[in-house]
Amino acid sequence: MNRYTGRTFALELVLFAVAAVFMVPIFVLISVALRDPNSTPGFLGFTWPLHFQNLSTAWTESAMGPSLVNSIVITAVSVALIIVIASAASYTITRRTQRWSRGVFYLFLTGFLFPGQLAMLPLYLAFSKAGLVGNPVTVILIYVAGHMPFTVFLYSAFLRDLPRDYEEAATIDGAGHLRMFWTVVFPLARPVTGTVAILTALGVWNDFLNPLLYLTGGNTRTAPLSVYTFVGEYSANWPLVFSALITSVIPILVAYFLMQRFIMRGFASGLKG
Repeated sequence: MNRYTGRTFALELVLFAVAAVFMVPIFVLISVALRDPNSTPGFLGFTWPLHFQNLSTAWTESAMGPSLVNSIVITAVSVALIIVIASAASYTITRRTQRWSRGVFYLFLTGFLFPGQLAMLPLYLAFSKAGLVGNPVTVILIYVAGHMPFTVFLYSAFLRDLPRDYEEAATIDGAGHLRMFWTVVFPLARPVTGTVAILTALGVWNDFLNPLLYLTGGNTRTAPLSVYTFVGEYSANWPLVFSALITSVIPILVAYFLMQRFIMRGFASGLKG
């Protein structure tokens, strides 16, 4: 049994201090969201009584409900496509010994070298000519392509270290490559799949720039675009902005807490590998 020493007490004080620093943004978020819009308190100050009606006003005026549904659909479809395509591509890359497989892997990695901003104008012009601006399919394609290099890198690193005993047994039983992948390899890759799912979901859900560019002119808006409703050219209604921000982060926050056990297991497995 470990003894409680002065060093332990000092470490606890440091951890409490770090936790307090990380809680400051949450405190600011709540204090501004519940602030009287007509008051001018300090940056960290509350106003009394608390204006909980800001939450309902932000929900109604920003049409947050449909925007949350759109964000959920876009995020779910994007994450599913990223996982399916990247895992299948990584399996082919890591299980083929031909020279082209390594070349394809490096071709995926070249995606790290080019900033996404470099392709914004050509992509916008291409999607505009195709009549896809304002269509959620456009941002889904952007997300799938943009997350592919990092996802293929993660899956390839995991699958290279994955023992092939089960695959050899499936081969003896007459399983083909496709069946072997879906029934044997993919279930074994659940740790890295959980990690990929939460990282890509957070990136897609919080993205503001791509929906702003490619959903302009359409009836589809995501949650970040609804938050932007209360930001004007010269001023912003910050209590409503922060109230809308609270409602927009609740779904992804709930999803994170529900998947926390799987996420931590995925990171732990990735570190061991």
